[in-house]
Amino acid sequence: MNSKTLQNQITYQKTMINANLKYFKPSTAKKQKTFLDEITLSLNNKPKSISPKFFYDETGSKLFDEICSLPEYYLYDSEIEILSNIKTDIKSYIDSEIHLVELGSGSSIKTRILLDTLYSLQTSVEYFPIDISDILTHSTQELSSIYKDLKITGIIDTYENGLNFIEHYDDKPNLVSFLGSSFGNFNPNEGIDFLRTISAMMKESDLFLIGFDLKKDESVLHNAYNDSKGVTAKFNLNVLKRINTELNADFDLSKFAHHAVYNELQGRIEMYLKSLCTQTVKIPDVNMSINVLKDELIHTENSYKFSISQIESKLEKASIGINKIWYDSRNYFALVLGQKI
Repeated sequence: MNSKTLQNQITYQKTMINANLKYFKPSTAKKQKTFLDEITLSLNNKPKSISPKFFYDETGSKLFDEICSLPEYYLYDSEIEILSNIKTDIKSYIDSEIHLVELGSGSSIKTRILLDTLYSLQTSVEYFPIDISDILTHSTQELSSIYKDLKITGIIDTYENGLNFIEHYDDKPNLVSFLGSSFGNFNPNEGIDFLRTISAMMKESDLFLIGFDLKKDESVLHNAYNDSKGVTAKFNLNVLKRINTELNADFDLSKFAHHAVYNELQGRIEMYLKSLCTQTVKIPDVNMSINVLKDELIHTENSYKFSISQIESKLEKASIGINKIWYDSRNYFALVLGQKI
């Protein structure tokens, strides 16, 4: 194990699993401090909130994988359909020496489709997953067991820091993929800033593959985020369990309920944790008490839905040109392949 320091002065610890698999992670103290600072600040705000990026500890990631298998959650099947259908089409845009860079690392099913596509074009493939969650260490080892010669360098950090890491890695082109509907978690201004950050770090030869959840009937959206088995509710409530575990808080999960609604005016699903009674939550590590009223909502996620004109506008503002847009058979979801302009 050794360390690596980037231009932005982040120190990473390097862990070698085998000759083809390694990952880099910031110091534990720095990561814990960031989590503590963000949680205590956002829970003291009015209205209270918790960032959706904190959903994905090991338990949260497993619950999300379970969500993806639910019949109501159309997003996963729609994107798998597109990826499976475009394997031949996308080859015409891909360089024979391109790396795969993935923002996020889950069950890796979608990742395998992209890796199979790259392996049909080149004998050696390098994969760079970037994820804030330690789940990356599990998903990369699974991939390493399937693709024996796949070179994997994982970065356990924010997307922006991970992209900075990749930017200075070598001169080969990258296929940067941001799959799923995670872009919808950004508010409009944050989304533009995020796309501009990606564009600024891309080389002219790089490609960007991004998923967008399209606007559709409200009942379809409601069912997707309020599934009949209650898995999404467990996923939402798990963030409180994570705060209890990592920050020594005393949230009583039985006193909160999952609450998800579609805001038609804003074009987004809004997800909350609803307090079932007036209560006080303590985080003794920072000598902090949080007073929560009955029916008070703690905001945990927005999931924006987009029209094609909105997608085109956002990418244009970030200086990303569109090479191709693919849709699933129900026109529920879109995958966009872009390039820096």
